[in-house]
Amino acid sequence: MRPLPVLACALLLAACAREPAPEASAPPPPSDRAVGPLVAEMTLANASAQMAAGQLSAEALAGAYLERIEQIDRAGPALNSVIELNPDALADARALDAERSAGRVRGPLHGIPVLLKDNIDAVGMANSAGSLALAGHRPTRDAFIVSRLRDAGAVILGKTNLSEWANFRSTRSSSGWSSRGGQTRNAYVLDRNPCGSSAGTGTAIAASLAMVGVGTETDGSIICPSAVNGLVGLKPTVGLVSRGGIIPISVSQDTAGPMGRSVADVAALLNVLAAVDDADPAGPAANGRLALDYTAGLAPDAVAGKRFGVLRQAMGFNPDVDAAVERAIASLQAGGAEVVDIEIATWRQWGEDEFNVLLYEFKDGLDAYLAAAGGEHASLESLIAWNSAHAAEAMPHFGQEIFEQAQAKGPLTEPAYVQARDRARRLAGEEGLVAAMDRHRLDAVIAPSTSPAWPTDHVNGDHFSGAGYGIAAVAGTPSITVPSGEVRGLPIGVVFMGRAYSEAELLGYAYAFEQATLARKPPMFVPTLAY
Repeated sequence: MRPLPVLACALLLAACAREPAPEASAPPPPSDRAVGPLVAEMTLANASAQMAAGQLSAEALAGAYLERIEQIDRAGPALNSVIELNPDALADARALDAERSAGRVRGPLHGIPVLLKDNIDAVGMANSAGSLALAGHRPTRDAFIVSRLRDAGAVILGKTNLSEWANFRSTRSSSGWSSRGGQTRNAYVLDRNPCGSSAGTGTAIAASLAMVGVGTETDGSIICPSAVNGLVGLKPTVGLVSRGGIIPISVSQDTAGPMGRSVADVAALLNVLAAVDDADPAGPAANGRLALDYTAGLAPDAVAGKRFGVLRQAMGFNPDVDAAVERAIASLQAGGAEVVDIEIATWRQWGEDEFNVLLYEFKDGLDAYLAAAGGEHASLESLIAWNSAHAAEAMPHFGQEIFEQAQAKGPLTEPAYVQARDRARRLAGEEGLVAAMDRHRLDAVIAPSTSPAWPTDHVNGDHFSGAGYGIAAVAGTPSITVPSGEVRGLPIGVVFMGRAYSEAELLGYAYAFEQATLARKPPMFVPTLAY
């Protein structure tokens, strides 16, 4: 079978060899004593409890994270994950403290610092998709989900770097690099890649630069950077979380989603992010399908009596990753689950159609977003011209051939687009994931999330060797990655995939697995590895 085309948010390229760098010792982890509250690895529930008890203020918490960003992201290991800080973060936190003092608490996220990926509109900061061409684009309205976060009392701490244009500009892009933000580094091993396109969110939350973060995904952009940064990341059913005010790639597959250091933190954030947006083309379908509380089913015995299918077609690219999946199977069985092998009859047959759909939808969606923004650039065509005129700054490492392919596409009324869209969704969903779940009577499907992080390479681009999440991305159904171990100090994860709107169940399975394995370890910012 011919290789899959490059997909937004996770470049499916063959693994490439690279000469090992000399081994170096790890620098000592930054001292939390110097930044006030002990924010490293702090949980959302613990922070909320401390604030409720009067032991911690939102202002002190936000200030501690801002100081940690200065010490770790700007200096120290120089992770380069935060592209811009919210100038109003401390003032917002003080206002929330005043509300708490007056007896008004908005909910569990009251005073909790959150980082947003830099493709989400947030008043007071640029929204650039990492592109220098949009460095001056400052939205005048918050995205739908940002409004919900503010209403819930979250403190928007800043924006995170990303793979420029969500890895949808070139087939040779380096995940975590943008012309506006530079290269983000993996928090565990600094010369390794953070994956993308939610690279900055993955690295920042792994390094405890905020309590939780929001990423976006078209195909892998939440799952992959979460997995290689030792995080829990949830890609919701398309439409469960509004796409309003988010720079688009694909109306068929785009979604925002929560990323955190624990399943409980991710579930708490999803409670705020999930909501019906009638203005979103996929939003109305979520009516009556949202859980009342995504934290309610988090129980250590949630996998007992459940039936899981192992997608071995997604394995075989790395023996250490395969071994981690086998350990995950054993853990689930020990928890009372039944685990069976499955096969997807249509496995990866959707790849060419998916890429074609993304090209069509990217042009259509981006042109609409830019026109509504009323900025300097009103179309993809304008961005292509700007990049060409500023190639030295905008394209020092790779070009814009995907941009050019998208620009050549016609409207979404073309039969070629409609047929490719329907075929891709059917092959991945109705005849793929859903068919396998029906046939084997499954509660969820498990697979390796992705390969361990590869060395960042601006000459050849990403060295991506394999993953198991793509079928859910194309089907538009939910998936969640949970840490499952590490390979030579590099985190890896297992992904749980389910039916549309099964987020509550998947979170329960992920929580039980997390509690049984306790696989996550904090990053130590090791400079490099000896092979």
